[in-house]
Amino acid sequence: MNALVGTYCGHCGRAEAAGDHDACAERLRMEPPRFCTHCHRRMTVQVTPTSWTARCVEHGTTTNP
Repeated sequence: MNALVGTYCGHCGRAEAAGDHDACAERLRMEPPRFCTHCHRRMTVQVTPTSWTARCVEHGTTTNP
């Protein structure tokens, strides 16, 4: 998954405890997170042909591995 591990799903933004996120985890293998896993804020995402960067105003930046 991504480098940030927290309380919220990085794909759908819902609480991890709110249900099954197997489909979200599969999508996150191929695309950047849309939501910060720590604070549930929508992230600013920059995608290039070879990588991506997702930035939360509170928790900083994560990039693809």
